[in-house]
Amino acid sequence: MSMNEIQIAQSSVETTELEEIPVNLEQEILFLKQSLNAVLLAHYYQESEIQDLADIVGDSLELSRRAATTDADVIVFAGVHFMAETAKILSPTKQVLLPDLNAGCSLAEGCPALLFKQFREQHPDHIAITYINCSAEVKALSDIICTSSNAEKIIRQIPEHTPILFAPDRNLGNYLIKKTGRRMLLWQGTCIVHETFSAKKILHLKTQYPQAKLIAHPECEEIVLNQADFIGSTSALLRHVQQSLEKEFIIATEVGIIHQMQKACPDKLFIPAPPEESCACNQCPYMKLNTMEKLYLCMKHRSPEITLSDELIRRARLPIQRMMEMS
Repeated sequence: MSMNEIQIAQSSVETTELEEIPVNLEQEILFLKQSLNAVLLAHYYQESEIQDLADIVGDSLELSRRAATTDADVIVFAGVHFMAETAKILSPTKQVLLPDLNAGCSLAEGCPALLFKQFREQHPDHIAITYINCSAEVKALSDIICTSSNAEKIIRQIPEHTPILFAPDRNLGNYLIKKTGRRMLLWQGTCIVHETFSAKKILHLKTQYPQAKLIAHPECEEIVLNQADFIGSTSALLRHVQQSLEKEFIIATEVGIIHQMQKACPDKLFIPAPPEESCACNQCPYMKLNTMEKLYLCMKHRSPEITLSDELIRRARLPIQRMMEMS
């Protein structure tokens, strides 16, 4: 974790220490959820105790789409900032709360709207297909949004003569170039978690567990993906281990998903892929900023709240709608 990330984490902890926290947090959160008529969403990468308390656990877009179909007045999103923004875009009349506003994303932060706008202006003939891991402002500057599970299908629908600009994840972009055979101009962003896995250490791990199959998220570096027995989105990885006859898996994505894998397949062994350094770098520092204490406080005070202008919501919703139509 960088010094900046450590400072973010420390400032977030200090915020929660200013107010007394009840002993039975789970009970208090459930009470607040009922009194607010709220739906609690948790991404797969959240701490296990938050996942177990959530109404819906899943990938970012799936969570937002399902929340939009509920009669809840409030959406509490235990995830990161761009995910909560997506929920607001799809449910503009609902209040959307995020336990910690500092819960960002290296992909989203590595693609600022102003620079992305300039990048688009330099390539006006390109259609912009943008990974959902981006800010609302970048979504509004895009032609089509995609996820890791539907990106290939969307790219294959773009006419061959139309050049494609893909942002912000270069690893996912390179993976899609290999899958589809389409040349694409890539924004050079990466996920701080998925770029940290060590191919050398994974090879060593496979000698310790010769029966284990390596499964990886396409945000990983190509050297890791080349070793993988299966590549897919977080939800696809979860489905794969449930459907597979294999009993041992090395998991090359954020370790939070292992909680759901263990719940679904208690008879199977799940081994976290090791990072390059001797650190907990296979944990997303942004995802881990959300805690039970912050979850309680954000529901108690109905803050921090995600607010977007009507115009931004309208513009950002269009490329999401195009994605849904194409996938």
